[in-house]
Amino acid sequence: MLRLAVIGHPVAHSRSPAMQNAALAELGLGGEWRYEAIDVAPPEFEQRVRAMPGEGFIGANVTVPHKGAALAVADLPTEMAREIGAANTLVFAREGVQAHNTDAPGLIAALPRSPTGERALVLGAGGAARAAIWALNAVGTEVSVWNRTVPRAQEVRVEMGRQSVRIQVAESPVEIDQGEYGVIVNTTAVGLHGEDPFEHLPLRRDGFGPEQVVVDMVYGDSPSTLLAAAGAAGATTVDGIGVLVQQGALSLRIWTGSEPPIEAMRTAAYSLGGS
Repeated sequence: MLRLAVIGHPVAHSRSPAMQNAALAELGLGGEWRYEAIDVAPPEFEQRVRAMPGEGFIGANVTVPHKGAALAVADLPTEMAREIGAANTLVFAREGVQAHNTDAPGLIAALPRSPTGERALVLGAGGAARAAIWALNAVGTEVSVWNRTVPRAQEVRVEMGRQSVRIQVAESPVEIDQGEYGVIVNTTAVGLHGEDPFEHLPLRRDGFGPEQVVVDMVYGDSPSTLLAAAGAAGATTVDGIGVLVQQGALSLRIWTGSEPPIEAMRTAAYSLGGS
């Protein structure tokens, strides 16, 4: 049995196993490949990853809080993963551990139109934000980043600026005019536990417009409060599951070399509760 997994902490709620196993079955690989979830605390991450090739693992996805550690443990990181500073896809090859980042191209693939030439606002400064910033800038989008603490946002600007990423830091919520942005991407966890995003993010409930694309990485069994408000204003909305499907499809292609069955993956991911 060829094994794949998603590694996180916590990870029992992940939709990736159902989504990826549905894809493997659709490809006729279900009898040979299996995808599972592995909960690993940060102190044990590197040791666990190093042991996986000997246990039959071909590769793994990596989620919160291990994306930075996944890059650090890699023997062969891709240039994209190095520039972003995080990896979400590992391949256990004979030459060593390869590290890829499919978060960045997965986000672009999930958008309904190319953001080239538009202005984008990314909320947050963690690993998902870095991938979003890199991806949007790579396709010619002017990126602004807001974070709850300005020093963290400035840190991202300095570090990613070394890779010629053009980032403007929004110094405070009062400087945000969300109508100026064609694309808004929320990479923070605000709303995950029922918080009102309009009390914690520099956005107005009535500030969206029909020409915008709004992405919220937070998702559940129904549209998030943020996406519900954006959709009511006529904006095009993309939830975290839509992004997850595209990221996972790219990972699957890396591991198997096969064209991923997007619709089977989407159906499986949306049919489940959890996140």
